[in-house]
Amino acid sequence: MTPAPSPPSTDAIASGLTTALTRTGRPAPQGLERLSGGANMESWRFVAGDELFVLRRAPGGVSQVGGRSMNLADEAKLIRAAHAAGVLAPEVVLVLEPGDGLGAGFVMRALPGTADPATILAEADPDALLSAIAREMAATHRIDTASLSLPRLENGPALSELRQRFLGYGGDRPILALALRWLSENLPPAVPPRLVHGDFRLGNLLVQQGRLTGVLDWELAHLGDPHEDLAYGCMTVWRFSRPDRPAFGLGPVAALTSAYEQAGGEKFDPVRFRFWLTYRMAWWALGCLQMANTWRSGADRSLERVVVGRRLCEQELDLLLLLEDQAPATERTRPLPPSPPPREPGSGEPTGAEVLTAVSEWLASDIKPLLAGRGRFDLAVARNALGIAAREMTLRPAEADAALAADLLSGRTDLTTPGLLARLRRMALDKANTDMPKYPALAMARAQWEGS
Repeated sequence: MTPAPSPPSTDAIASGLTTALTRTGRPAPQGLERLSGGANMESWRFVAGDELFVLRRAPGGVSQVGGRSMNLADEAKLIRAAHAAGVLAPEVVLVLEPGDGLGAGFVMRALPGTADPATILAEADPDALLSAIAREMAATHRIDTASLSLPRLENGPALSELRQRFLGYGGDRPILALALRWLSENLPPAVPPRLVHGDFRLGNLLVQQGRLTGVLDWELAHLGDPHEDLAYGCMTVWRFSRPDRPAFGLGPVAALTSAYEQAGGEKFDPVRFRFWLTYRMAWWALGCLQMANTWRSGADRSLERVVVGRRLCEQELDLLLLLEDQAPATERTRPLPPSPPPREPGSGEPTGAEVLTAVSEWLASDIKPLLAGRGRFDLAVARNALGIAAREMTLRPAEADAALAADLLSGRTDLTTPGLLARLRRMALDKANTDMPKYPALAMARAQWEGS
């Protein structure tokens, strides 16, 4: 394992920014603060003069998620093109240079609003915000890309890449194998490529008092099928506390697609939409596995990588909910097999699970009051990690199954096989109960599959 380089100190960030800002005639940064979130990139907020800015940087030079990285200078050029086209993208004021000592990145003028999904869903008028999102998405897809350097996503090669990544990560996840097989059997024909944002969802949109004010995080932009953006924002994981509202946690898919068409977007195709919804769920599941491997390799030993790696269970649950309509009615109504019985705590010395629980409780009671900002975010990640480990010691979730995954990937087995759907449902529920028991869609799956 090669150790990751130590992250620069706040003073080092400030020094590099001072050098970079001098090129634009701006004063040294003040109030430098690292923003919470961001599993792939760092974001730092600061004041220069009387203006608020955000530094976006990747210390290693490129983003790593999904194997479709973009040079940061090219990303800055794209954001400038989007801003010039009238899309609610930030204004890029400078691009970092090697002499700044900050790696790759750029500085943007900060936009007003919050990206916090919980705040947005609580305060916004769902219909109005969904229409605004559709408008910005349609405008994004119309941006002229002739002068931009962008990767291109073609259906067949993209699916082949997913399959190879799946096999490279062990090829032992049956529900992912089921999804990859379905994708191979339902590959849509190519369409004229347009600019696809690639990460258009709550969490990357700024909203102020219910009004959409910004479209952020363009690092995964590429040329491809616009329906990929439509589908991505409708993934269950991006609905946050409203899994019952399929489009961005705000409303029905029909409302999104109608507003998108009215704003100048292309005509909605439900077949392409279903393909890309399945594709992006599988893509994000593999991205979670990639996070774990990034941590193992030493390239990034942050705790957040490990915890995101365990979010694979969310996509497995969602994929099975999406694809189980392939099974005959007799299989969809078959009772689930029981979960393995939990390990009982002893009456002697505390178990490992109890020790982890005690540490988590201490962090909440004694350490949390001492922290703020990024520190509180990191503490929440740490407590989540402790909870995963404690539950795994107690609940004994189902193990991965390479043989079953191979049968599903090849088509030798499918959801018409008696008892398979029930087995996969139990596997998905048990893993989610262990890894992400607060995932909102888990309650929906329990109600649908167990009647509880």
